[in-house]
Formats: sequence, structure tokens, C-alpha cells
Amino acid sequence: MNDIILNTGVQDFISKNIFSDIMSVLLKKPVFEGVSQKELVEQIEAKKKSRDKLPTWFASANIYYPNKLNIEQTSSESTAEYKAQIVSGKSLVDLTGGFGVDSYFFSKKIASVFHCEINSELSEISAHNFKILGQNNIKCLPKDGITFLEESTQNFDWIYVDPSRRSDKKGKVFLLEDCLPNLPEHLPLIFEKTQNILVKTSPLLDIKKGIEELEFVKEVHVVAINNEVKELLFVLEKGYDRSIGIKTINLLPNRTDTFNFKLEEEQDTTIEFGEPSAYLYEPNAAILKSGGFKSVAKAYNLKKLHPHSHLYTADTLVDFPGRRFTIEKTLPYSKKSLKSLTVPKANITTRNFPLSVVELRKKHNIKDGGGRYLFFTTDINNNLIFLMCKKA
Repeated sequence: MNDIILNTGVQDFISKNIFSDIMSVLLKKPVFEGVSQKELVEQIEAKKKSRDKLPTWFASANIYYPNKLNIEQTSSESTAEYKAQIVSGKSLVDLTGGFGVDSYFFSKKIASVFHCEINSELSEISAHNFKILGQNNIKCLPKDGITFLEESTQNFDWIYVDPSRRSDKKGKVFLLEDCLPNLPEHLPLIFEKTQNILVKTSPLLDIKKGIEELEFVKEVHVVAINNEVKELLFVLEKGYDRSIGIKTINLLPNRTDTFNFKLEEEQDTTIEFGEPSAYLYEPNAAILKSGGFKSVAKAYNLKKLHPHSHLYTADTLVDFPGRRFTIEKTLPYSKKSLKSLTVPKANITTRNFPLSVVELRKKHNIKDGGGRYLFFTTDINNNLIFLMCKKA
């Protein structure tokens, strides 16, 4: 950590060049003694990436940024704030602290937070930023989190871990056993130090596989921002052996859509299937990732178009955690059907359909955009169909 970067002149330069051409800054002669142009560019790029993702950091003076990869890998403020709602108590250990966004929001709920980060420079950066942000109840420890637990005689209310999903041998990985730390291997040690564990994983992890790899899973939270799944969160409680709760959260600019169900009930629920009627319902990305396909149909009294289509219909319009459409026409899929409608521009979605959106646009010469929505799917009789809709 180069303290000269925190000098007023350097900080002013960084702020004024957020939208400058990076190469032009990099190729300039050194502007400040003791600070390389590469260091300036790293600060500028990381701060720019924080503008939307980490507005608290971006808006604060004298924040020191790590390289942009650390910013890309860290939680966003909105997901970190959500995670903080899950935990409670007096003490929490963040085993894989990183840039410290999660620790910062945990510290607003928990009296004492331990931020473990094996990268000593990143630990130093986080400690500096916590002081700037006025969070003095976070203790930064420049060491491996598992080592900290092995050496500690203390018990904690919560332990949080976000395993690194990069492996020197395998590149980017998704199985928990391939991540660092190897969570399934270290669970016995972690449960010696706490009753409650919160695990953040890749959104690409298969939820059932995650449950199999872990122990005592009480809840799984599927967190999306603007209909894009960002995180899977597994809540573990020592000794828990009852039904697992699945919570889906879609964080939107003006509201948050939630839908919760029990994994057991999803497996046992029976639902109705039917032909498209007056309205079409498309669940948000968090629900689709959760696998709550039958639970959402039952909760909102909807019929499913096909076991594998994940589109729903009803004669009535209801509040729904996803998109709602009025069905204007339902037609068998054919070149003739589309040509007769003369659809030059439309928003296209495919569900359980053999062609991709790109292939459909090319084949039928349909441009993107406009107020018309076309859904290409398979109906309950295994016929390929398309639905012409408008937003309800």
C-alpha cells in the first residue's frame, strides 16, 4: 500500500480522471513523485468500477482501492446489505475478507467483526478504508481464516465464508470442494467454533449439489439484482435436520420481489397444466434458478404450459414476482404463421424451444426491440408454438 496515493493532489487527480482515456494516463510521464502511472491507472480503474457497485466507497474521500479484479470479485453493496439481514449476535468471522464490503455491512449488525485476509496488502487496504468509513468494530487480521480458527480459543455467533472460485490447476471452478478454502473439508473445524455458518457461492453452482456437499443446510437464498442472479447463500445451523427453506430475492430499483418455499414441498406438490389463456407469467431469474417451478404455480394459482417450459398462464391478472403479459395470439410455430403477422421488430424469449433467440431472429428477420413480445415454447401437447404478447 503506497501512502503517497492518499495525498490530496493525487486523490484530486484520480477523481478528475475517472472518465479519462486510461492509455493516455498510462503513457504520460510520471505526474507525482513516488507514484507510478501504473498505480494511478489502477486506482482510477478500480474507483470507476465502484461507481455503481460500491457507491459508499466511491462517494468517500481518501478511499484506497486494490486492483480492479478485487473490485470485480467483491460483493456489491446491495447484496452485502442483504446478507447482513441474515446474521445477528455479537461476533462474526469473515474467513475470506477480501476488499471488506461484506465485513463492512456485517459490522452494522454485529458488535465485533473479524476480517481475515491472507493477502497482507489487501488486509491493510481494508483496514484503512474501514477507518475512513467510520467502522471501528472490525478487526483486520492479515492471515488465512482457517488458520485463525485453528489458533482461536473463542466461539463466534456466525462465521461467513466466500470461497475463492479460482484454482491454479483448474482455472475457474464451481464445485465447493475445488474452491479455497475447501469448505466441505473444513466444516467440522468451523462448526467447532460456531453454531451458524453463512456461505456465499457462485450463482452457477447447482443448488442440490451444494446441499449435498454441505451439512446442516437450513436455508438457501437466491439473490438477483435486476433479474440477474448474483449470489447463492447457504445458511447452515449445526444439528439442523428439518425441511430446507428456499428464499428467492430479486433486488429492483424501486422494490424487492421475494418468493419463498420449502424444498420438500416443491418435490411433493402437484400442479395443473393447460393451454395458454388470457395472461402469461414468466418467473424472475431468482425463482428460475431456485427450481421452485411447481411452488410458484401453486402459490399464484397458475397453470404451467409444459413440465419443462417454465411459463405459466391464467385467466386472471395477479401480482407476480416476474413479468406479466397479455396474450394477444397463440399460434403454431411455422414460417407461414410468422410471415402472416408481419413482425419486423419484437422482444423474443425462448423456453423449451429447439432454436435460440439469435437463430430465430436470423431465420425470420425479426429485429430487437419495440413493444411486442414473442415467446417461443412447447405446449402441453408437445407442439411448438409462439405467443404474441404485450406487457400487462
